[in-house]
Amino acid sequence: MSVLLFLVLAVLTVASALVIILHRNPIYSALGLVSTLFLLALLFLGLDAQMVAVLQIIVYAGAIVVLFLFVIMLLNLQVEERETVPSPLIGAAVVGGFGLGGLVLYGIVLTPLAAPAPVQPGYGGTLPLAERLYTTYLLPFELTSLLLLVAIVGAVVVGKRKV
Repeated sequence: MSVLLFLVLAVLTVASALVIILHRNPIYSALGLVSTLFLLALLFLGLDAQMVAVLQIIVYAGAIVVLFLFVIMLLNLQVEERETVPSPLIGAAVVGGFGLGGLVLYGIVLTPLAAPAPVQPGYGGTLPLAERLYTTYLLPFELTSLLLLVAIVGAVVVGKRKV
């Protein structure tokens, strides 16, 4: 992947992530999340990790965002009016954000680049992924599925109207 293409995708990803945070409508925020996840999948393709890119789209952009949209629709969330934040507080937040960004950039500039690690044969394929997922990471994988099930049941209970 060329540096220019990476920079374009990175800027688009950050802009899409800002839509998630800044938009007041939860549906638009969820759609911003979908575009962010698709752009991340494109970045994974640039790293020659096709399997991770496909899983990013199927699992996150597909299943998880559909779950979010289901919960949003089930709870019937409305756009709420927000109280205005005092200007000095906004100014302090902006200055703090730029200060933190400057510290991060300073740390990046001072850190020497290491030699890239060699890629092992079969990297990114389905067989090594499945082998690790169902042996080493079986418990976290199952706990995650249980957590998603509890979240769905919780959304149904909270969204159920009292008769």
